[in-house]
Amino acid sequence: MAEDTSQVHEENAAEEPVHEMSFWEHIEELRKRIFLMAIGVVVGCLIAGVFSDQIMKYFLLLPASHTNPPIKLINLKPYGYITIYMQVILIAGIILSLPFTLYQFWQFIAPGLYQHERKWIKWITFFTTFCFLSGLAFAFFVALPYMLNFFAGFTPSDQVQNQWSINEYLGTVVGAMLTGGIIFELPMVSFFLGKLGILTPAFMRHYRRHAIVVILIVAAIVTPTPDPVTQLLFALPLWILYEISIFVVAMAKKKRDEKAAAQA
Repeated sequence: MAEDTSQVHEENAAEEPVHEMSFWEHIEELRKRIFLMAIGVVVGCLIAGVFSDQIMKYFLLLPASHTNPPIKLINLKPYGYITIYMQVILIAGIILSLPFTLYQFWQFIAPGLYQHERKWIKWITFFTTFCFLSGLAFAFFVALPYMLNFFAGFTPSDQVQNQWSINEYLGTVVGAMLTGGIIFELPMVSFFLGKLGILTPAFMRHYRRHAIVVILIVAAIVTPTPDPVTQLLFALPLWILYEISIFVVAMAKKKRDEKAAAQA
């Protein structure tokens, strides 16, 4: 019995945060992490600046040349192209530094986590980055070609010629990609809501039909073409993300229940 009691005390001690930080220690730690995040973004921007021409030519401007008819882009401001390059370098730098930024964020809140929760920091950073990059890839390789091709060929009147401002074009491309990245974070958001007990797998299963209707509506809005096959092509990944989220929430609930039973 004495050994069992000692083991319980050791496990409880291991579950406690290592160090109780004061208010000013928290402020200092926050300043340190923000500084490191800024350094990461600067390094990311430097890398993006070196490859800025390749990013523009082979990444951002490439979809415009693959539409039917090809999109004609025009620059309407003397300093417009320079401003665009600066914006592209900044956005690309932030994306490149995303894993490092997320890691610094989790390192900031790590002192308030239990020992077993700290082991998840690297995995959470990896999966959060993976989900975001998967959303970017889906938007770029799947969503954008359909969207841009439809808008490029949509000319109700022969008197109107489609010539797009490069600012508006890049705003559409970057906006669609960032939207895809955020949408693909659904499993990670569901995981944290499940950990907090706000979201349950039973709730998500109960409202699965409602979610499918919402997904179809979103797919219809995102895809301007009336083709149902194209709409289903967009709806399928969203539905898969919802099903993955149910599994993730169930896993979070199981861990939460096991922890509550161990503490009882």
